[in-house]
Amino acid sequence: METLKKTRNKRMSQINLNQILSFAAQKEVSDIHFQVGIPPMVRHMGQLYLLKYPVLTEADTLHIGQTLAKYEDEEKFKKEVRDYDGSFAIAEVARFRVNVFRQNNRYAAVLRLIPLKARTFAELNLPKVLEQISDIHRGLILITGATGNGKSTTLAAIINYINQKRRAHIVTIEDPIEFIFEKNQSIISQREIGPDTESFATALRAALRQDPDIIMVGELRDQQTVDTCMKAAETGHLIMASIHTPDIMHSINRILSYFPSEEQSSARQRLADNLMAIISQQLLPNLEKTGLIPACEIMLVNKTIKMCLKNPEKADEILKHVAKNRDLGMQTFDQHLIELVKGRKVSLEDAMVASEQSDQIQRDLTLEP
Repeated sequence: METLKKTRNKRMSQINLNQILSFAAQKEVSDIHFQVGIPPMVRHMGQLYLLKYPVLTEADTLHIGQTLAKYEDEEKFKKEVRDYDGSFAIAEVARFRVNVFRQNNRYAAVLRLIPLKARTFAELNLPKVLEQISDIHRGLILITGATGNGKSTTLAAIINYINQKRRAHIVTIEDPIEFIFEKNQSIISQREIGPDTESFATALRAALRQDPDIIMVGELRDQQTVDTCMKAAETGHLIMASIHTPDIMHSINRILSYFPSEEQSSARQRLADNLMAIISQQLLPNLEKTGLIPACEIMLVNKTIKMCLKNPEKADEILKHVAKNRDLGMQTFDQHLIELVKGRKVSLEDAMVASEQSDQIQRDLTLEP
């Protein structure tokens, strides 16, 4: 009997896992880490912190992985799962994007917090021009940024805005499904890679036969997906997609890099004809260090930028045109960082770390009356 109790104590119960995840949601952490040999850890404001919890054992992380991957049979889980991507929800608390993996022949897991409801542009401190971008009816809109900088949250805010304003059919293709949307003015079909469809490219081709007005692609990963997105935009649909690139120019170059050299000219033409906007973002601590604020680089494609997209010799001029068209809602990262510092939303020190030209930012702010 004593041996049985010890074995039970090694395992983290479902109730305890829920307690940790509920605490993480309450404190608005971004990520939760479970790994053998250390207590659970959470990422808050970009930094990792140990929770006041016992060191996790192999049995703990095995049970956590099995629970998150939704396997009832332990042996089947151990046999089949080396890497698992999915989602996990606690009713009326939060949803989590889940990755369970093996390292050093032991299980570990990392979860990303997803709020239950998509927030508004104002709640997220996003520029008001996103309302204008959300009113676009056709073409390609890219949301870009490094991992953990709020791309999915911004996409959800756009879908939430459209859902309140337009009678449309929105198809989302995600890996995994993150925010859950309820019908408002629009109907929303959410498809998850794995349970619902084989791949982004497969789901995207199928979506074109599902009477969509808007298609949201969780991530652009390969040339086939990019090409199909272009074709969908060319046939009058609005395509919104995320891509792991830090800024506007890297985003343009990444899209073009998916096409072979002999197709570069036509790829540039197609991109110029279909690209409507790029929103690149990074998250900074707010001035009080109690939350995060997005700094955004925003490009709206007009005739001048379209010409630059078509002509590789003029590509270097794109950011100059972005900087000159603030009255249209465009802005570079540095322009937005200066605005955030002047508005006392972020510190000068954090802005300079995030800036591409920190010395210029400091000079510009020093010259302010």
